[in-house]
Amino acid sequence: MTTQAQTPTPPSAALSLVAAGDLCAGCGLCAGLAPEAVTMAVDARGFLRPVQRGPIPAAQEAAIAASCPGLGQSARPAKPGQEVLWGPFERMKTGFSTDPALRHAGASGGALSALAAHLLETGRVDAVVQIEADPANPTGNRTRISTARAHILASAGSRYAPSAPLAGLAALRASGRRHAFIGKPCDAAALRAAAARDPAIAHTFPVILSFFCAGVPSARGAEELLAAMGADADRLESFRYRGNGWPGRAVAKLNDGTEREMSYHEAWGGVLSGHVQHRCKICADGTGGAADLVFADAWEADPRGYPIFDEAPGQSLIVARTALGVELLSEAEGAGALETQPFDVAELAAIQPGQRERRRALFARLAALKLMLRPVPRYEGLNLRACARQNPLSRNARNFLGTLRRALRRQA
Repeated sequence: MTTQAQTPTPPSAALSLVAAGDLCAGCGLCAGLAPEAVTMAVDARGFLRPVQRGPIPAAQEAAIAASCPGLGQSARPAKPGQEVLWGPFERMKTGFSTDPALRHAGASGGALSALAAHLLETGRVDAVVQIEADPANPTGNRTRISTARAHILASAGSRYAPSAPLAGLAALRASGRRHAFIGKPCDAAALRAAAARDPAIAHTFPVILSFFCAGVPSARGAEELLAAMGADADRLESFRYRGNGWPGRAVAKLNDGTEREMSYHEAWGGVLSGHVQHRCKICADGTGGAADLVFADAWEADPRGYPIFDEAPGQSLIVARTALGVELLSEAEGAGALETQPFDVAELAAIQPGQRERRRALFARLAALKLMLRPVPRYEGLNLRACARQNPLSRNARNFLGTLRRALRRQA
């Protein structure tokens, strides 16, 4: 008896290019657009990556190629007279949630959580797609579909670990409900691009919310953080990366009731930032240019112009990027969900030095990768050349040569 050889699954051209350049952001869009063919799984390095399990129909392949943030991103450029580092915006403020519980639990002033809860309570949306801690893996994440303020509160706080909130896109689109989406800037860009191609997706996600992002650390980063905190992973009951104060501390609670803590500055700056994926290091938009509203930490700056991380009542930076964003912000203010104050964008470079320097360095970094014939994302409308001109030539040269050296080491 003979057995017929199975025909191998033709690899996706889009996913193959992303893998070749290590360009995956881990957003899960490909799995959401082609759920029968692609799933997300944690790879050996501790990042979420797509696994192709079957042939991808041509229409789905085209949608992935057009929307994947690893392959590229198109954006509206900054308006005339606006600082090119921060992208286009309609309104910029600082503020905080008037609900003390949301303000305390949130990563900064709880403004993002307050806005999400307001959208639910006013019927603007039926549900909120967001990320929360995974009970089965306390340092990891899972996607939550929140339908009540209590869900928003339980999920508040930053989660510095891989997440793929778009992996469930097909089911969300089929649900018939209207969702507010909360995701990283790359997640928001992917969803906005997919919605531009598919009216059903646009209907499913009438509101897109995001936050300033410095990158996605791997699961290995969380393991190293636990070790640095003296917390046994096998005895871990729950884990917060920050929140419950501002900026909040990393807190590991063990099954014997004891806790291990570390400051935000030590946890992020000393451990997690060293485990950020490659795509984040060449990100052109860590400030959520594709979202309707974006939120961040409104740090105070010291005399040298760098953020102060002392514990204090939380303050959020709130950026309305679209007319809808302005409308939603005004409604939340009018309803008393948010207390806000005007903010001068000229102060933003001082309190967000990481975003400032990455944007200024990116043109040189991409040039080095192109010289090595490495795949890079195609960025349109993001003013990268103008951002690079804000750097002295010597700093651009250092970024170019540093990227070149790292690319050569990976090639060796």
